[in-house]
Amino acid sequence: MKILVVNLGSTSLKYRLFELGGGQGAQAETERLLAKGGQERVSDHGAAIDACLEALAEGGFVRGPGDLAAVAFKAVLARGVTGCVRVDERVLAAMEAYRGLAPAHNPPYVAGMRAFARRLPDTPLVALFETAFYQWVPEAGVRYAVPDAWHDAGVRRFGFHGASHKYVAERSAELLGRPDVAARARNLYVDGPRTPLDGPDLRVVSCHLGGSASVTGIRSGVAVGTSMGMSPQSGLPQNDRVGDLDAMAVPYAMRTLGLSLDQAERALTKEGGLKALSGGKNDLRDIEEAAAQGDARARLALEVLVRDTRRWIGAFLLELDGLDALVFTAGIGENAPAVRAGVCAGLSRMGLSLDAERNGRALGVEAEISADGSPVKVLVVPTNEELVVAREARRLLALRQAQGERYAAERS
Repeated sequence: MKILVVNLGSTSLKYRLFELGGGQGAQAETERLLAKGGQERVSDHGAAIDACLEALAEGGFVRGPGDLAAVAFKAVLARGVTGCVRVDERVLAAMEAYRGLAPAHNPPYVAGMRAFARRLPDTPLVALFETAFYQWVPEAGVRYAVPDAWHDAGVRRFGFHGASHKYVAERSAELLGRPDVAARARNLYVDGPRTPLDGPDLRVVSCHLGGSASVTGIRSGVAVGTSMGMSPQSGLPQNDRVGDLDAMAVPYAMRTLGLSLDQAERALTKEGGLKALSGGKNDLRDIEEAAAQGDARARLALEVLVRDTRRWIGAFLLELDGLDALVFTAGIGENAPAVRAGVCAGLSRMGLSLDAERNGRALGVEAEISADGSPVKVLVVPTNEELVVAREARRLLALRQAQGERYAAERS
């Protein structure tokens, strides 16, 4: 079956078209990326969707709506909805209810999903929510120390980058020779964390470092916690989002600086993070270049990113009672050796030693960058969020088909 995976931003549309076979045993042999593309600086998502479908048709990949088994989306969060689900009005309304928590994500996704539904009314739309990977985090890991009324209203940790961290959970287990853990991670949304393992726990910390960044602790394929909380604006400092901040800082800044709520929100989500620290730069390549030329603010931005990443790694090292592997992924994690070296510096007593030469060579490729004999392995794993979304969409469609066939058999 062919599944189109669409990634929507406020001014962008990116897509990948996968062809996936149905057999799980031959899964790796029956997954093919057929086409990919997209547009930046999008002002009309409807026109961008039309261009996407036209490009797929001109390339001979999709000759008509019937060629697509589904259009799938890497959605962020929705009130009361998580996992992999068919998109309908209930799901769209749940996403609308949380548009304020993900202002850069939910509005374009809702608009894009509606646009696809108009253009392909007979094609299933499927959403895999970023929150899905954190369904089994213990209550103590998702609860804030807020009044019950706040908690009941939805003030809690959700966690994001779920597709990326799930891919890391699967791939790192394969690289570490644990096919049992890889299978558990791959089938997590169907089987849950109850699948028995052949060996001891596999303890991994996944660092998704990019324009948006998070750190997640993973025990044997299952998340135990993550640095992001109630919204994608939390956790590590990101390209232009502030990350973690004392709760009293917001009302204090509003009163002291005379800010409206909208102005404060814009400062936190558009003018914070690495952009604020570096003096206006939010691309790590520009920040590294400026730091190399002696720019103190750029150097500070790098130091804050490294320090906060180490802080969360340390938290999960205690939670997991040790570490088997530290994994770097996403744009910065895959392509910034200096950041990786800073994160790993001075950890030899904890059993983690980096090989400087291997680290320097690993640019956007899968690699082990730890030194020979390092008890803790350090890996670079290029993420593949879209493949995770396609896999889960295929699984959902297969489940729905099986349920329909069972219902028809019972009625006959």
